[in-house]
Amino acid sequence: MSDLPPEQPPVEPEVTTVAALEPGADHPIRLIVSDDLKRSRLTVFFRLLLVIPHFILLMLWSIAVFFVVIVAWFTALIKGRLPDGMHGFLASYLRYSTRLTAYWNLLADPYPPFNGGTNVTYPVDLHVEPPQDQRRWTILLRFILAIPAQILAWVFGQVLGIIAFLGWFVCIFMGRMPKGMRDLGIYCLRYQQQTYGYLMLLTERYPSLAGPTP
Repeated sequence: MSDLPPEQPPVEPEVTTVAALEPGADHPIRLIVSDDLKRSRLTVFFRLLLVIPHFILLMLWSIAVFFVVIVAWFTALIKGRLPDGMHGFLASYLRYSTRLTAYWNLLADPYPPFNGGTNVTYPVDLHVEPPQDQRRWTILLRFILAIPAQILAWVFGQVLGIIAFLGWFVCIFMGRMPKGMRDLGIYCLRYQQQTYGYLMLLTERYPSLAGPTP
């Protein structure tokens, strides 16, 4: 009889799995996309008329935002951060404009709500992190620092307009938005809203060209 110990099965080395963080997913201002690409031909056809009430509201809201941003700039320069109330007001405006822009440019199909609250979800929605401390020199020079981003945001706005124009015909014919066109539009919209959020002092983080895939 052999005194050798029984042969043990080989032990496989432990493998540690690390989840990869998508580029840009940690930005304080980011889009949340749950759109299913389906489009109503009827609402697409009359999209220009349907958005008129929203454009009126956006124009009136934008006037208030203009003055709030001026006050917020002086306040943040003194305190080193944006007050919670101002941050909430500006974040709601940016969230509302995101939903409206997505609807207008055929990146989403449901009619957007007339508010920017977090209690209502939308297929293309915006997440804005709570206010954080910001360096005062970046607040002082914010409008100068944002010039390159504003130029690029303008370019992306033209691309978004082209996507909406071509997408209108595609959606009327197919009843859905091609994923490639939708995703490119989402990329442009994300950068635009991060630029506006940066200008409105909602974050110190510069707009990111590296956006996560929706």
